[in-house]
Amino acid sequence: MILSVNHLRVSFNLGGGRRSVPVRDVSFSVPEEGRVALVGESGCGKSLTALAVGGLVDRADVSGIVSGHPRISYVFQNPMQSLNPVMRVGAQIAEAGRNADIPSLLSSVGLPAAAARKYPCEMSGGQQQRVMIAMALAAEPDLLIADEPTTALDVTTQREVLDLMSRAAEERGTSLLLITHNLGLVARYARCVYVMYAGEIVESGPVKTVLRSPRHPYTKGLLAAVPRLDAPKDAELADIPGTVPPPTAWPTGCAFHPRCPKARPSCSSPDFSACPEMT
Repeated sequence: MILSVNHLRVSFNLGGGRRSVPVRDVSFSVPEEGRVALVGESGCGKSLTALAVGGLVDRADVSGIVSGHPRISYVFQNPMQSLNPVMRVGAQIAEAGRNADIPSLLSSVGLPAAAARKYPCEMSGGQQQRVMIAMALAAEPDLLIADEPTTALDVTTQREVLDLMSRAAEERGTSLLLITHNLGLVARYARCVYVMYAGEIVESGPVKTVLRSPRHPYTKGLLAAVPRLDAPKDAELADIPGTVPPPTAWPTGCAFHPRCPKARPSCSSPDFSACPEMT
């Protein structure tokens, strides 16, 4: 395994004896040259998990075992906030990898060598994200973590960027951890998926198995919410009622039970150990 994470927990001291625990108990692994996805709604703790793996969380108590310690590069969801607005693109790539072949990297992400002279504001969102991928690859990582890398892009550009990133990682033998809420992307770009809710992994397995035969009600809800091209025109879009609770108010028992259509009295018990649908 290029990376193994066991019982990761991230908590913040809010003062007055109060604590926020957005990541409660997360375990997952990424094999060498693996394609792994971490899936869940906003607020489930996905991004914080990814940052904690790289030791990038400030003012937090982090516990658990992270083994493997690969060289990690990140591709974040909003390149305009991640790129330095007053530095030319070429200089930023060179900063990420001192011996980087900038023209070659730009070419590998579908940009001309002349793009090195541009500032981020002179580029489209898709071009900026390509620059972010080039910067990530310049560091010659063992593991590429892509955190919602296509959030601000249109559908066509999303596919171009993800195809590019996946192909570049494969050509370099780099493992990929894709963080997303889009199960359609998971089906195309990952081989293994971990479904996360309220700071915990609720279901995991090979992508084909989980998508074809989901077991946890939350996974079923996420899949039901994916629009289908063959659905009747007047069909209502499915959704999961409610929202993810804040880390300061995780429910007792199964955190999903207030929103679960199959919740039982035992699901809210402090002695809850496993979803009845999973046993």
